Amino acid sequence: MSAMVEEGVQTVTLGKQLGAAGGMMLVMTVVHALGLTGISKVLDLRTEHLKEMSFSLKSISLMSGMGLLLLVLHTVEIGIFAGFYLLINAMQTVEEALYYSASAYATLGRTADYFPSDWRLIGALEALIGFILIGWSTAFIVSKANRLMPG
Repeated sequence: MSAMVEEGVQTVTLGKQLGAAGGMMLVMTVVHALGLTGISKVLDLRTEHLKEMSFSLKSISLMSGMGLLLLVLHTVEIGIFAGFYLLINAMQTVEEALYYSASAYATLGRTADYFPSDWRLIGALEALIGFILIGWSTAFIVSKANRLMPG
């Protein structure tokens, strides 16, 4: 009987982790979409504007600004995950939560070592979410850079 109870607890824990990961994916998708929209507006990355611009010091500055703002956006997303880890008491300090989150988000592989076992799956899923968001940012950069190139 205790094995069935233990299995039931693991199922609840797995469901809790998957639900939390799904919620975080939704939050991150919204944050990232808003961030990319904001970056586009702040830097005036409209297609017409980019096509008028030749590849020059100005366009290099624009791309550098985009890179910097994308770094800020990803740092905010890492911070949101770190806040979640503090909220569920998986981490004890802000520095520990930020370090862990940045490591997982950037898919460096530090997941289960520092996580309570009932939440360790969320770290692995943060790596997947981070991978998707970094890929989205890469596609964003490439699409804007292609509009700067003559052709």
